[in-house]
Amino acid sequence: MKLYSPAAERNTGPLLSLLQRAFPARGLVLELAAGTGQHAVAFAAGLPGLTWLPTDRDAAALASVATRWEEAGLPNLRPPQRLDLMERPWAVEGVAAILAVNLLHISPIAVAAALFAEAGRLLPVGAPLVTYGPYRFEGEALAPSNADFDEDLRGRDPAWGLRAVGALEAMAAAVGIGLESVEALPANNHGLVWRRHGREG
Repeated sequence: MKLYSPAAERNTGPLLSLLQRAFPARGLVLELAAGTGQHAVAFAAGLPGLTWLPTDRDAAALASVATRWEEAGLPNLRPPQRLDLMERPWAVEGVAAILAVNLLHISPIAVAAALFAEAGRLLPVGAPLVTYGPYRFEGEALAPSNADFDEDLRGRDPAWGLRAVGALEAMAAAVGIGLESVEALPANNHGLVWRRHGREG
């Protein structure tokens, strides 16, 4: 059964534009929490030089991605693979770039730590990790819609919520990943481009 996300439909264009600038021309992209599979199909089509591997831990999401993969018939789109970020090390290799859309705010902070640790292990020096969603920025008040969203998330699970970019930067730096750029995208979301530099120390 195919799942559908109106938000994914709306943000696909802006995100693809960002990925076209941030991602390499060739190589394997690991997409985490692929959800409905809408992004996987659109990005594989829009970035034909890259091989796209969508992953998720949820059975319904994997089934949705599999249906879209079969319908799309794209030569550079792989069938979905189950991946739980907390089950480390991740069973993938040869990764040239990583994408995580709307993941960090709907998971415990331990998931962010696992994401950066595995990105630091898997990505070659210079390779990108792109994360997308709503964030907190030091010295800036949250937009009213994001403040309401944050309150709603924490009401559903106290371990969820919008992450402070500064805290994520510290976490990433410990495994040799730096924040290269921040791009404002529609609906008070941001695309963060991280880059693998090499481990500290």
